[in-house]
Amino acid sequence: MSKRKSILDSNAFYTLIAIVIGFLVGALLLGLAGINPGTAYGKLLSSVFSKPKSIAWSVIYASPLILTGLSVAFSYRMGVFNIGAEGQFVVGSLAACVVGILVDVPAIIHVPLCILAAMMAGALWSLLVGLLKVKKGINEVLSFIMFNWIAFYLSNYIVNLKIVHKESGGEATKDVLKSALIFLPKSIRTALGCTNANYGILLAVAAAIIMWFILKKTTLGYRICAVGFNPNAAKYSGINSGRTVMIAMGISGALAGLGGAVQVLGMSTRISQFASQEGFGFQGITVALIGGGNPIGCIFSGLFYGAMKYGGSKLSLINAPSEIVDIIMGTIIFFIAISLLFKNILISKRHKKKEAK
Repeated sequence: MSKRKSILDSNAFYTLIAIVIGFLVGALLLGLAGINPGTAYGKLLSSVFSKPKSIAWSVIYASPLILTGLSVAFSYRMGVFNIGAEGQFVVGSLAACVVGILVDVPAIIHVPLCILAAMMAGALWSLLVGLLKVKKGINEVLSFIMFNWIAFYLSNYIVNLKIVHKESGGEATKDVLKSALIFLPKSIRTALGCTNANYGILLAVAAAIIMWFILKKTTLGYRICAVGFNPNAAKYSGINSGRTVMIAMGISGALAGLGGAVQVLGMSTRISQFASQEGFGFQGITVALIGGGNPIGCIFSGLFYGAMKYGGSKLSLINAPSEIVDIIMGTIIFFIAISLLFKNILISKRHKKKEAK
């Protein structure tokens, strides 16, 4: 009975149910569109697992998502909903790109410099919102949304500056210098059949482990969780809530900025003028929710989402809409969001049975 109770109380159990429901809803919609769900899902799976190249691409797609997921999950532990990971991602990618283009130094210096610039830019973007929250009491959700749009237009402005703009025309920057790229050695990329295989996944996993360690094994992690559970109680116990919020939001922004650096230095190698927001930060919210707000869980949920994005891009080969992936992920998030209600109902029923006895 205790084993069954632990399963029913586990967030992973409800996440698994939500994933199953998501795929069932996707199958239903595919059927209504006259597309065989088995064929579509078969293509989705084969697109991801059929070749080492496909797996490598799924991991490439996943790396920045893991980092934006970590950004959202880390701030959420403190009770702050970081809907601004999108803007932090954008300014991080912008900083990495500009440093990657304008600074000409050996790779051993150039790569860390680009990554540091991206993390500092992301942290600064988040800290500005944190300052408004701590000093003026301004709701961080509203500020984050505004800062997302500021980052969007700032990026489009800088992309068109002559110093970084592509000389041959087009609405994009120059490519970053080769010394700034984080690609794996050519022999490994050749063996995988993937020219863009990079170290991003290692950075993402390392960041997840560090965030887990901070939250579980340090006094800073204790303070962050305490403020998240009850800010007033934390303040009463002597914790400086404002300072803790600022530190956590800075770390959160740095993670999203790192995600932007991984995307630019390991995949796109440049920044194009945006027609709309790319969505890496918003997809990070999905990763954080599927991962249960756990840094290690974000690794697996990020890999899952990355595989879905890459596999979904191949559905057009069988005339199935790639948007079905967005529907599946949206359904998963919806049922994860309401799973707490089901969990509380089960717990309530269990307590009533105990009281009846």
